[in-house]
Amino acid sequence: MLSNNAEPKLILFGDSTLRDGEQAPGVQFTPDAKVEIARGLAELGVDMIEAGFPVSSEQNFNTCRRIAREVGNHMTHREHIGQPAMICALCRTIESDILRTFEAIRDAPRCQLRLFIATSDIHLQHKLRISRDECIRRVREGVRLARTLTPEVVFGAEDGGRTDPDFLCEVFGAAIDEGANLVVITDTVGSCIPAEFHQMVKHCIERTPNSEKARWGVHTHNDLGLGVANTLAGIEAGATVVDVTLTGIGERAGNAALEEVAMCLTTHAAHYHAIHHLNTPLLTRVCRMVSAQSGMALAANKPVVGRNVFRHTSGIHQDGMLKNRMTYEYLNPADVGATSDALILSAQSGRTALMSRLNMLGYTSISRENFKCLFAKFKNLAETKPEVDDADLVKLMSD
Repeated sequence: MLSNNAEPKLILFGDSTLRDGEQAPGVQFTPDAKVEIARGLAELGVDMIEAGFPVSSEQNFNTCRRIAREVGNHMTHREHIGQPAMICALCRTIESDILRTFEAIRDAPRCQLRLFIATSDIHLQHKLRISRDECIRRVREGVRLARTLTPEVVFGAEDGGRTDPDFLCEVFGAAIDEGANLVVITDTVGSCIPAEFHQMVKHCIERTPNSEKARWGVHTHNDLGLGVANTLAGIEAGATVVDVTLTGIGERAGNAALEEVAMCLTTHAAHYHAIHHLNTPLLTRVCRMVSAQSGMALAANKPVVGRNVFRHTSGIHQDGMLKNRMTYEYLNPADVGATSDALILSAQSGRTALMSRLNMLGYTSISRENFKCLFAKFKNLAETKPEVDDADLVKLMSD
């Protein structure tokens, strides 16, 4: 953590929903859906929008081009930032890939090429079948070519989480030497734990030649349920760019969830001594948009944007909520664009919650004896269904 006397560091958010997110099994966004999501990301305040992987198909290329042209200038809800989002696209360190990818995004006023190559020995030996020296040569040639096309060039080390740290420093040093202005440590298979990932990021920042000439980013996956924790560990170790996806959608178990990282930084700004550009009151809307367009329903208990985050069934909790919302809600619904439905009437609910809901429905003069009888009938009904709604209460009162 930085000294309290230092200026808070700005954390930039790079979103990969349209590329890594679409690689989730069973997900395929239509071109129109991608443009709509990209526009939502821009309004959310995301700094870098990864539009796709243009060389994967002609449709992907055309959609990336549409996003560059239609969203590249989008400034709604970005007035506080003062510039549109960077439109990015992913490519391998191969000349034809780089040229084709640049062609897809070049119409954006701010565009960025994102190059990657695997760096772990298991990938080098079994997938690419190349030596470490050949890996570094490809990094140098790829970044050098990309810099002739755009000043914004990112290099990401695929499977960096399982790469020898000293070799990783060599690779990043070569990328920075050739002009990469952002380098990203990627936990591709979600194998790292926070303490380990923190040490790796810290090691690379401290020991990579000319590390101060580039920003450092992290890209984590959630196979062990540690995607967000590892991203936050990376920030504590010195990273200032995070690659995330809306709702954590992504390959296998997904990626670090944008909304969770954002609210951790927001609610613990003093600890991380950090700020960000995001318009967090738009989180619920854009996350539900992604859920609808992807066909992947949000779990009710999904942190930050799940249906149950601001709902309460326990009688003790409901009593506390009626007295002061902060007793059982850490997040403010307004901060994430959610509506609060604090009192869910169920078998666990108590007298206070029932009376409050009845008062909301206009039943304000119920005698003590009538309420005692009513509460017993309510409890009997609640034992037969998960939730007692307003229609049920009206019927109970009529009876």
